[in-house]
Amino acid sequence: MEINMKLHLNKETRTVISNGKSSRLTPIEYDILSYLMNHEDEVKSPEEIYQNVWKDDPFDCHLVISVHMRHIREKIEINPSRPQLIRVLRGKGYRFRESE
Repeated sequence: MEINMKLHLNKETRTVISNGKSSRLTPIEYDILSYLMNHEDEVKSPEEIYQNVWKDDPFDCHLVISVHMRHIREKIEINPSRPQLIRVLRGKGYRFRESE
């Protein structure tokens, strides 16, 4: 799956190429990133992400999602502390947007 030239997600190898850098994703990281990319520009709550990736009840899932998002950002963002691709909207959820 390719959104544009900046980010490419490879299903077979579970790798992501971001800004010319290739990184291997864990199965959960791959599923989360794929889900967000398929819903570009939509705000997805931690509960929605958890339900769609784990296929389970999202009881108390905020910390789990937050940790996985941090790991994904470290692999795809130029500056993970100031994310441009996956942003958090406090109290609402996460939004993936390839370009501003």
